[in-house]
Amino acid sequence: MAMPQNSTGENGFCFTQTLDFSRPSPCPSEAGRTFDALSGQEACKTLLSNGTASSGVPSPSDSCAQPLCSTTPGEEETQFSEGIKYVSAEGEELACGWGGFTPGCLQLFNTSKGVLFFLCVASFLQGMTVNGFINTVITSIERRFDLRSYQSGLIASSYDIAACVCLTFVSYFGGNGHKPRWLGWGVLVMGLGSLLFALPHFTTGHYEARSAAEVGVCGGNQSLPCAQAASSLSSYRFVFMLGQFLHGMGATPLYTLGVTYLDENVKTNYSPVYIAVFYTAAILGPAAGYLVGGMFLNIYTEIGRETDMAPENTLWVGAWWIGFLGAGAASLLISIPILGYPQRLPGSQRYIVMRVSEAHQLKDGSHKKASDPDFGKTVKDLPRSVLLLLKNPTFIFLCLAGATEATLIAGMSTFGPKFLESQFSLSASEAATFFGFLVVPAGGGGTFLGGFLVNKFKLRCSGIIKLCLLCTVSSLLAIFIFFIHCPNMPMAGVTQMYEGSALPGGQLNLTATCNAECGCLQETYSPVCGSDNVMYYSPCHAGCKKVAENLRNGKKVYYECSCIEKTLLPGSGDAEAGKCSSSCAKRPLLLFFMFVVILFTFLSSIPALTATLRCVSDRQRSFALGIQWIVVRTLGGIPGPIAFGSMIDKSCLLWQDQCGEQGSCYVYQNSAMSRYTLIAGLVYKVLGTTFFIVACLLYKPPPAESAPGSSDTSENGNGDLQEHKPSLPAEEDI
Repeated sequence: MAMPQNSTGENGFCFTQTLDFSRPSPCPSEAGRTFDALSGQEACKTLLSNGTASSGVPSPSDSCAQPLCSTTPGEEETQFSEGIKYVSAEGEELACGWGGFTPGCLQLFNTSKGVLFFLCVASFLQGMTVNGFINTVITSIERRFDLRSYQSGLIASSYDIAACVCLTFVSYFGGNGHKPRWLGWGVLVMGLGSLLFALPHFTTGHYEARSAAEVGVCGGNQSLPCAQAASSLSSYRFVFMLGQFLHGMGATPLYTLGVTYLDENVKTNYSPVYIAVFYTAAILGPAAGYLVGGMFLNIYTEIGRETDMAPENTLWVGAWWIGFLGAGAASLLISIPILGYPQRLPGSQRYIVMRVSEAHQLKDGSHKKASDPDFGKTVKDLPRSVLLLLKNPTFIFLCLAGATEATLIAGMSTFGPKFLESQFSLSASEAATFFGFLVVPAGGGGTFLGGFLVNKFKLRCSGIIKLCLLCTVSSLLAIFIFFIHCPNMPMAGVTQMYEGSALPGGQLNLTATCNAECGCLQETYSPVCGSDNVMYYSPCHAGCKKVAENLRNGKKVYYECSCIEKTLLPGSGDAEAGKCSSSCAKRPLLLFFMFVVILFTFLSSIPALTATLRCVSDRQRSFALGIQWIVVRTLGGIPGPIAFGSMIDKSCLLWQDQCGEQGSCYVYQNSAMSRYTLIAGLVYKVLGTTFFIVACLLYKPPPAESAPGSSDTSENGNGDLQEHKPSLPAEEDI
């Protein structure tokens, strides 16, 4: 049997060679009859609509030798005898290019793998910029532009605000429009946002650190004046907010239209793997952002100007802006090939023919309205589209389950490093690196593995929801590891008195007879580890009078510390800058079960997304993802860090004092932090488990007697794709 070869000319999916379907017809009355030769110059009308079909027709070739292409001029569609409808694709361009410029070399990338590559690069850049660079440089931006924490919080939240504002519009109109163009323009806008975010570095003067006399040692402190008026530099926060707003606008099509474009152009059973690869790239992006952004912060922000400050200095500002310039330029470049892709890839029609609908069946049958090819093309259909989704209980509870998982992911990504820093007595940079090494294999591996399992076991919608439920229960059991914790390292005046006895009622007492004459400032927090393995608030609070640099590790060493007991051992009575290292025996156990929690949390993400795509009608997929993202961000992504943060703040022992105002927390009580983390984790995991159970119980698959390609095909009936492959022309695997 000769294979049709698709042309990429103006007539869309037409054939440049003669069609010769010489295989005998399956109908006895038509035995021996063949398809006659059809010219490629005639108007081919072979595209299936997404879900207009009939009963009892397993594939187009079973329509008893009806011609595949209509040759009647002006005819808009060909209706097969059993009800499967082919819609004209006349005028649809399937070539990769820009306007009339469609060189042959570009067609090598006009495949599902080509689209996946460029979308992965775009999602990697988005993750690296928004979830990597922003979180890495926010402290430097606060210091450089005299911003307060709530102002930097507004900068971070501008991304989610933009996404929530744009999601309905983009997912509804983009879902029924030219998806690659929406995606390409979105990536371009994201790139402009990155360039705008770096702009304040070039429009402000040189950074001049307010030099002060050396502080820290006993008797060397000087009063640090409080800023009475806000600096004019703080007005640049509006530029940063606008840059983040553009980031949010540009990334909106990526995780709605990008997912559905991949899903529409590959086999149904390959779709979870493609989406998993796409999301894995988005997870690896933040890891790269932390590593690359951290390297840039070791470079002084004023490149070419010499400074005697070291990166450890509290006044140091690194080159925070370099990453945004690079990511912005890369986003502008990657938007060009994405804009060149056609509305649908060549050969994608075969997957529409084979698609088995698994949409949830509403009792009143109103789900069939979404099968109309004209549905959703005007704003008048928007309320009806929303109503159809709201009447789909499986979709609603999958959204709520996604919101609970998003709350945990947002909370873990924000406060995971802080938890490790407190439990294991690490520095902030060590904790961030530690957490990055934990999240990349667990998060990236879990995301890819989730898509692989759906593809491997050929799971249908109800089976996918059960897999999500299994993953959620597994992470729920693993989260009980937070019952255990590492003990706090002893800290004089905070966790114990200077004499070693416990503090009464947990009250602070940083002043003792050994440092009473030093005039120590509580505003100067610079912890040191004494030779007695006790931490002190600062060298001054340890009564240290001299300082030098350790040539072995580059850390400062303080001598003649009156609060540290002297022994006959060498180095006694000295202190070294930084926290005391913890030798917690429970560290391997905590890290292993944290890995399990993160792994199973991310393991359910792609199956849950796949179930969302399958439980709604084909024409509502993009819009459904948009509504889901709004729910997830509104109920999960935005309040998640706030909920976790407020819970963890309850375990704070030592607060920063900023000119009489309470700042951030310096020291947490590890037992309380573990307890509150356990409570928050249990609440959200139990809610997620409940939502997945309800979604599974309420899911109503299509009836068993429906045919593939229709909107009413059963999940449990004879709708397995493999059974109908022989009735279609042979096709290549992706």
